[in-house]
Amino acid sequence: MTRKILVVTHGGRQEAVAGLREAVPALCAAGFEVVLHDHDLAAEMGTASFVLDEARSMLDGTELVMVLGGDGTILRAAEITHGTQVPLLGVNLGHVGFLAESEREKLTETVQRLADNDYVVEERGVLDVRTYLPGQSEPVHDWALNEATIEKAERTLMIEVAIEVDGRPLSSFGCDGVVMATATGSTAHAFSAGGPVIWPDVDAKLLVPLSAHALFARPLVVGPGSMFAVEVATRSGAVGVLIADGRRRTPVPVGSRVEVRTGATPLRFARLNQAPFTDRLVSKFNLPVVGWRGLADEAADEVAAATRPHGSAADADPRETTTTTGTTATTGTTATTGTTPQTSQTR
Repeated sequence: MTRKILVVTHGGRQEAVAGLREAVPALCAAGFEVVLHDHDLAAEMGTASFVLDEARSMLDGTELVMVLGGDGTILRAAEITHGTQVPLLGVNLGHVGFLAESEREKLTETVQRLADNDYVVEERGVLDVRTYLPGQSEPVHDWALNEATIEKAERTLMIEVAIEVDGRPLSSFGCDGVVMATATGSTAHAFSAGGPVIWPDVDAKLLVPLSAHALFARPLVVGPGSMFAVEVATRSGAVGVLIADGRRRTPVPVGSRVEVRTGATPLRFARLNQAPFTDRLVSKFNLPVVGWRGLADEAADEVAAATRPHGSAADADPRETTTTTGTTATTGTTATTGTTPQTSQTR
């Protein structure tokens, strides 16, 4: 049985096209039927193609959607797979690439792992977003993998909003906007706005005000059963815009109400690396961890201390030992210098 893969990339980027020219022959050689979203590239490489806006009709019988690009391209591909059982696998050709699972230099290895079925599928929660506009009885329905953001539509004016949690009013203030994010999105826009990093296995939602003119305007974290609501207050001198994952925009005039809940159907990702999320943070943000010894070294020190003979020199109070170097005395070691080879003993 032929295994089918849809490949989505940024056809306008030379690096993406170069990656595609490497990936497609490797996938075909591994026995996959490859379908591309770019007609010109598909014709060049002799594969089938699809229109991105109609791609969901191509998912029948598809094992996986491979994305060659950065987080923006992955969010674009997520619009294809949302609400389905087909997983995404991102190969990072961008900068941080937090949603990607592999890097450009490991593309050949990635294809082989797919051919060997050597991957697992992980589910990530999404947001269900409903916008109630003045004079309309039915809401505008949207969703987000990373975040839904209400922003001011005019640069020179703040937007006045009222915040509600689980049907109860919490606060109101003027601001540049409000970010409501998933755990996945906590490392995106919400992170830049000063929100906390939420580990992906924590089923939570996050709200972060943007440049709020208020004393109580701190990030909020709630559970999966809770609902955020943001209303554009009638006193607001500016209208807003709702932006889902930086891609889909809905105007929110004065009197609008946006409700954000946990989505019913998570998004699926193919994972090749089961390393802890902490390691991903360190890698993606290039965090400094030089000097960390870890629990293994601490445990070794404890074992050494427990097995050391009582009364040994290493058990002596370091304040009671001295170092003689000419006429200078220091504490903590015993050593002699000069023509005699130096020896030292430290605890």
